[in-house]
Amino acid sequence: MTDTLDRPELTARLADQFDALAELVSGLDEQQWRTPSPLPGWTVFDVLSHVIGTESMLLGDKPPARVAQAADVDVNTLPHVRNEIGAFNEIWVQRLRPRAGTELLDLYREVIGRRRAALAALDDAAWSAPSPSPIGEVPYARFMRVRLFDCWMHELDIADALGKRVDEGGPRGELAFAEFAQSLPRVVAKRGKAPAGSLITLALTGPLARTLHIEIGDRARYVDTPAAESTVTLGLDSGLLVRLGGGRVDPGSALDRITFEGDADLGRQVVRNLAFTI
Repeated sequence: MTDTLDRPELTARLADQFDALAELVSGLDEQQWRTPSPLPGWTVFDVLSHVIGTESMLLGDKPPARVAQAADVDVNTLPHVRNEIGAFNEIWVQRLRPRAGTELLDLYREVIGRRRAALAALDDAAWSAPSPSPIGEVPYARFMRVRLFDCWMHELDIADALGKRVDEGGPRGELAFAEFAQSLPRVVAKRGKAPAGSLITLALTGPLARTLHIEIGDRARYVDTPAAESTVTLGLDSGLLVRLGGGRVDPGSALDRITFEGDADLGRQVVRNLAFTI
């Protein structure tokens, strides 16, 4: 799998992703802003608030104060908050929720403008320096690819909520998918409980079409040229795969959109256990 962390490429794709989000929500009326998203407890408005919160945190900003008329919510009691990162995200969402959609978009553009400047000012040492991230301490460059993936997934969340179509492929999609795919072997082996010695093949169609072979040995890994026949081959759209991995789609409702060649029981077991993102 490609592990592209090239600085000019990644910063350019992040900038494109920031623009894509702004374009997607431009012109929404207040009712559209409050459309429920695929993420439990969050509307379209809340999804963009989350992006603002994370990018603001990277700038050193703190969440805005709670407005007097807003409820004082203990975010840790909300059913969709499962960990410290979720609680941090929810504080920003709750604090921004009383604003109007147009005001939120103005804030997004202001924050993203500062983030673009901050990214442009980074030197090579800062780009490669260890940084805390949702996947542990990694080079800052890897963290930025995680950010690209997160924002790309949230573009899909907003588009799905609004019934809009967006380009899921292209350079942004390729880099975001590279980050997503990094976790798939571990997920298939650990969560999907694919047995040692098995070979799981994902034959993807759609905007990010490709064939991925995951060999389960002492550790699960990708192989370019399998030494044996696949234990099971799953045929599905790339967009469906990322939504399953993101927990956006109920696996049971997706089985009729997936073909299974070989051990179909194992294939269905893997599909039911693909969700892994925070």
